Amino acid sequence: MTVVSMGIPTVRGDTGSHSGRPESDFLVDRFGRVARDLRVSITEKCSLRCTYCMPEEGLEAIASQDLLSVEEIVRVVGVGVDLVGIREVRFTGGEPLMRSDLESIIAGCARRVPGIPLSITTNAVGLEHRAAKLAAAGLSRVNVSLDSVDRVHFAELTRRDRLPSVLAGIRAAAAAGLAPLKVNAVLMRETLHGAVDLLRWCLDAGVELRFIEQMPLDADRAWVRESMVTAVELLDELSGHFVLEAIGREDSSAPVEEWRVDGGSMTVGIIASVTRSFCSECDRTRVTAVGTVRSCLFSDREVDLRDALRSGAGDRELADLWRGAMWDKWAGHGINGADFVPPERSMGAIGG
Repeated sequence: MTVVSMGIPTVRGDTGSHSGRPESDFLVDRFGRVARDLRVSITEKCSLRCTYCMPEEGLEAIASQDLLSVEEIVRVVGVGVDLVGIREVRFTGGEPLMRSDLESIIAGCARRVPGIPLSITTNAVGLEHRAAKLAAAGLSRVNVSLDSVDRVHFAELTRRDRLPSVLAGIRAAAAAGLAPLKVNAVLMRETLHGAVDLLRWCLDAGVELRFIEQMPLDADRAWVRESMVTAVELLDELSGHFVLEAIGREDSSAPVEEWRVDGGSMTVGIIASVTRSFCSECDRTRVTAVGTVRSCLFSDREVDLRDALRSGAGDRELADLWRGAMWDKWAGHGINGADFVPPERSMGAIGG
């Protein structure tokens, strides 16, 4: 065991397992799933301090030399697309806008893997100044994390008074053609009373809204299963103000279930990660900001690509490491089990 940045112990020498693995180029696991959706965290830094994600003081800083560089990120994405079957890439953090070279990352990946959708998950603080440049670089779309459109409540949740900047960022993303534009809102007791207002705002703005059941990935370890707001509770709240028609999932691996709102063209989605787990259909693989492959949000086992990259490994060797990491993927998060233990890293340190 060695300690890496963020103060989190992680196994960096692990190469994953190929025992019993079928001959396949793709990221298959022991349960028959195939990972095609890549999430790449590019920083631990964030401009907000959301209570369900970040500690008030922020995460322990990662030394710049320990982060994957632009060239290394582009190479990992290229290996993912060319050799292991990745078909969609999303950049996360922390907050990806905290990297001043984000445009270079997007442009490099757009050149390296043309035709592959490239997106970011962002809090949109400062996006108004960069949306057009990111779109020009090759960014396909944006997911914005926004839990409340009440300025006071927003400041309480994020510990920062930045709602005007977020809303300006959403407008700039829409103007830049970054579509479909989606808003993600984490369900909490503190936000349930504002869910109706948030949905109304998104309907008026022409933005897709998805609510997410809160998972035990907060840095402060305050999550309690009994106090979690469920999808059923949210539907009860929204149904008192809107007519909701169930649509279901777009495809089996999509985490979001959708409802048509008031018979129109707009929908609202719910990602019921806890009460309606979709682990059996999961198609995601993650690379952390320090270059480790993480097969599941809730598994602290990570396989190191960064050291291999920097030690002269070829693309096929990197692909084999990646395949071994994903072959060992867990069946599911096990949140509802009596023996469940939250992961060491918080969401901000893993990347969404």
